[in-house]
Amino acid sequence: MNRIQSKLFKIVLSLFALNSISFFIYFSSYYHHQQSDHQPPSRTDHLHRRLQNNNNNNNNNNNNYLKPWPILPSYLPWTQNSNVPFRSCEAYFGNGFSRRIDILPANTGGSSGWFRCFFSETLQSSICEGGRVRMVPERIQMSKGGEMIEEVIGRTEDKELPEFQNGAFEVLGVGRKGKNLIQGDFLDNYVPEGEIKRHTMRELIGSIRVVDDKEFHCDQWIEEPTLLVTRFEYANLFHTVTDWFSAYVSSRVTELPYRPHLVFVDGHCRAPLEETWTALFSSLRYAKNFSGPVCFRHVVLAPLGYETALFKGLSEDINCEGASARDLWQNPNDKKTARLSEFGEMIRTAFGFSVNRHGGEKPVSGHNVLFVRRQNYLAHPRHGGKVESRLSNEQEVFDSLQSWASNHLECKVNLVNGLFAHMPMKEQIRAIQEASVIIGAHGAGLTHIVSATPKTIILEIISRQFRRPHFQLIAQWKGLEYHAINLNGSYASPAVVIERLDRIMKSLGC
Repeated sequence: MNRIQSKLFKIVLSLFALNSISFFIYFSSYYHHQQSDHQPPSRTDHLHRRLQNNNNNNNNNNNNYLKPWPILPSYLPWTQNSNVPFRSCEAYFGNGFSRRIDILPANTGGSSGWFRCFFSETLQSSICEGGRVRMVPERIQMSKGGEMIEEVIGRTEDKELPEFQNGAFEVLGVGRKGKNLIQGDFLDNYVPEGEIKRHTMRELIGSIRVVDDKEFHCDQWIEEPTLLVTRFEYANLFHTVTDWFSAYVSSRVTELPYRPHLVFVDGHCRAPLEETWTALFSSLRYAKNFSGPVCFRHVVLAPLGYETALFKGLSEDINCEGASARDLWQNPNDKKTARLSEFGEMIRTAFGFSVNRHGGEKPVSGHNVLFVRRQNYLAHPRHGGKVESRLSNEQEVFDSLQSWASNHLECKVNLVNGLFAHMPMKEQIRAIQEASVIIGAHGAGLTHIVSATPKTIILEIISRQFRRPHFQLIAQWKGLEYHAINLNGSYASPAVVIERLDRIMKSLGC
């Protein structure tokens, strides 16, 4: 063999070896992809799929992009820990979903979906997730959802809440074809109704059937993790915050590496609070907006907002104090939590506001005193547009505060007119973040204090008919200074309000 033939032989041999390696990588990747379709995905699986999707220029839709989790000063690791003490602050607000129940284990042979739940003994609720789950919108009885409110005036709530036929949701399984996924007393043990008269997430889980490949046909696949949420009081800020918190916790407990897509499994019309849902998560759709069966590679089912500590604290004694994540990292304490501060920072960063360990941005030109007002607005199709008054002389109080602020000589006080009902959500969050003091009558608008910075002071005016601890508890769980003026009726003396506010300003060195 001469020198030229030898070189040609080496070139051919090198090309053959390179080709063999390429085939090996291709088939190994294919086999791994087939296996991972049928097993609970790891963080690496999610990252691999996301990179694949982001590099696919021929299929540029919402499923190709997931928003990253922001860096939050109050963040503490979300890891499954079976040793979280019962009714501790972490059990109420964080990693209390510590009991794992594998309902449909992943099939090692690569021919099945999977489904499991994480149960919280403290909250008496479960976060569930599954792989290769199919939703059949025709089997969910409810209005379409997502309409403009003016189009559906007078529509009843019953038409907006979902009714699930058997098989509204299905999971691919082997050996259990035609059977319901949930058997026996599972729902009573792990998704109990409690005081909830109509537990839509429990009904959804109860509708899931196990089917084989012959029945598992999909008009559309959603490859990225997707969160399913059912809502009730979707136009009320307090109840919507409980839903936001439940969705956030569900995403963290199931260790999603990016913010998931979101599907509302209800038929409510659009509401202004939808702006925050869109900011918090990667995309938003309504279940009945899909034209046919849709299959999810990985789906997470969030508990109802009624099952969060934010709501349960109204009837249970949740004795927790807010603390910084740094302090809790160095000195763990079952009676303290940073989770609600973490969640508030999540809301602020979702709208593009920066967060830091030292309390956020306050105006340099004095102190902002935010007066949260109650305004008439059309909340939902059954609402007349008139808001119930909690403070009969609200305008008088505001005018008096405005006069006081303009004549306050010790330092500059900016009285901010918090007309939230007609402000974009981002501007509402900005007003909360920039406030040194937040004052207002008891009402859902005060729920915004969940996003307040650490040194913000709260002054709540409470009429006789509405003495409930919603906002005192949020302030306590965030570690905010809280004051209340309890009224004999619904009239507040402007002089009394000014006197209390003046004392607060002096404590700020003003």
